[in-house]
This record gives sequence, structure tokens and C-alpha cells, in this order.
Amino acid sequence: MLGLKGYQRTAAVIAGGIIASLLSAGAQAVPLPDTKPQISVEDYKEALRELPEFPGAAKYHFGHKKTPAKTHPLSFGSYARGCVAGAIAIPYDGENWQVMRLSRNRNWGHPVLIDFLKRLAADAPSLGWNGLLVGDLSQPRGGPMLTGHASHQIGLDADIWLRQMPDYRFSTKQRETESAISMLNGNLSKPGADRKVNPNRWTDAHAKLIRRAAQDDGVARIFVNPTIKKALCDFETGDRDWLRKVRPWWGHHYHFHVRMACPADSTQCKNQAIPPAGDGCGKELTYWLSDEPWVPKKPKPGEKPKPRKPKPPLSVADLPNSCATVLRTD
Repeated sequence: MLGLKGYQRTAAVIAGGIIASLLSAGAQAVPLPDTKPQISVEDYKEALRELPEFPGAAKYHFGHKKTPAKTHPLSFGSYARGCVAGAIAIPYDGENWQVMRLSRNRNWGHPVLIDFLKRLAADAPSLGWNGLLVGDLSQPRGGPMLTGHASHQIGLDADIWLRQMPDYRFSTKQRETESAISMLNGNLSKPGADRKVNPNRWTDAHAKLIRRAAQDDGVARIFVNPTIKKALCDFETGDRDWLRKVRPWWGHHYHFHVRMACPADSTQCKNQAIPPAGDGCGKELTYWLSDEPWVPKKPKPGEKPKPRKPKPPLSVADLPNSCATVLRTD
């Protein structure tokens, strides 16, 4: 008899085949950027709802696509709920960059993202940075990932390690095993912690690289750990406009996360709201560096802590209709 895991795997394969059949219904795929699936939206969603034994259908299908949809580059939906057509891969090696974690096949993005990375890599040596170690971008067709990120779905996000490229080429094995370097100076979850970057690791070259990235016109936001945001606020003594794009967020102490704005011709791509005015170095940052976001609150006497309910995994029907077309376009 099949164990639980065996049953789940079998159910996933069967359900995956059913959904794949739905997505391939009809003689040809609908040309992008047409948003209408071959079957009605109502029938399409109902078919997906009849597969409760297969949660996470979207990440299953997008996570197993090895090649992009060969069409005009377009991003669909939002950064955490969408997909990308016509993605291209950044080469594993450039003069001033190396791609890490090759086994993940996440070095794909909209051409505007790949062009940005190449520009930043070319500028890196003049900033005192030997070159980029490029982490996750997107999957070949974007969409939800089997593991890891909630965003990175529309080919416009990239993680860049806070570790310089060495003056030699990493082997394939090293690209899987070498680690990024944390900039933290201590435990953020400790009450009264001194939340700063590690002075023995953080350098002006780090700050210059992030500043150059933020000054690019196509960049919408950059996510960094709040300790790094504080270091950048202290670093800049001139024009501070670029700091508006740099947003504090959990994690992001091993890498910084660049998010490009939606390309003009991707009319179904949804930008985030523009960051608030100002450099972001005031009250908001003070909050992030306080105990409140990091130290769990103690429950009141007799009060039971409420368990955090995880969000249900996305189905294909949760994504823009065009994403079904992206899945079945050769």
C-alpha cells in the first residue's frame, strides 16, 4: 500500500495531468496577451476547485517548467501573484558577475531585469566591488515557486548577494555550497539588542553598490534588512533621494532584493504603490529598529497565543488568466 507521501505524490501526478489537459484544451494556445482561456473562466475555476487533494497546483506547474514561453516579453499580475512570458536567462558567467545556485533554474527574468543586472555588474568595479554574485531571479515562466520566495513571480525581482564575486570562477559544486555573508551584528530577536550592521563586514563599497542600484531609473524598490537601511542612512551625506526606494524588511541581511518597475508595454503588470515621500530614515526606521517587530509579545495571564494561520497555496485560477496561456505556450 502507498504511504501518505506516496499517495500525495500519486495524487499530484494525476491532478497535474488533469490540469495540464485543461490548459492544453483546444488546437492551439491563445496568443498572448489575450487573457481568455480556451474554456470559460467559470468552468476553468470549477475544474481546479475539484482537486482539493492537490493544493499548490500553480507552484507545481510553474516550478516544473524548464524553458520560457517563447513570445514577446510580458509580465502579468503582481510581484507575488503572476507570471512572465518571453523571459530570458542571465548567462551563468559574465565579466563582472557569477550566477549562484544553478540547480534551481531561477536565473530567468524579463529583459529589463537582465539589462539592469548587466549595467550594475559593469559599474561594480568602479564602486570598489569586484563583481556580483547573483542569487534568485525568477523561474522560466515566473509564477509561484516550489520552495522559497512568495514574490519573484513576474520576472522583475532579483537577489544580489552582499558578498563580492571572487577573482576566480566558482565551480558548479561551489555555486551550490558557498554561502552569502550576513551583515548582522547580533540577534535581532533579543530584547534591547543593538541592531546595527557588523562593522567588520559592512563597508562603504556595500553602500555604494546599493546606492547605484537604487539610482537606476527602472528600479522601483530595494529591500534590505533594517540594520542595513540604518547604515545607508548614516552613509549618505549628499543627495538622499535614492534612499526613498530602499525599504526595510525582514531577512535581507545576506542579500539585497531589487524590484524593477513594470515595463510600459506590460499593461497587465501591477506596480506597487510609490514609496512614501522622504528618505525613510525617520520614524518608520525607528520602529523597525525597536523591539516591537522582533521580540514576541508575552501573552496576558490566562490568554493563549493565537497560532498563525498559513495562507493557502495558490492555484492557477488565482493568477491572471494570461498565466494559463503562459503555461501552455511553447
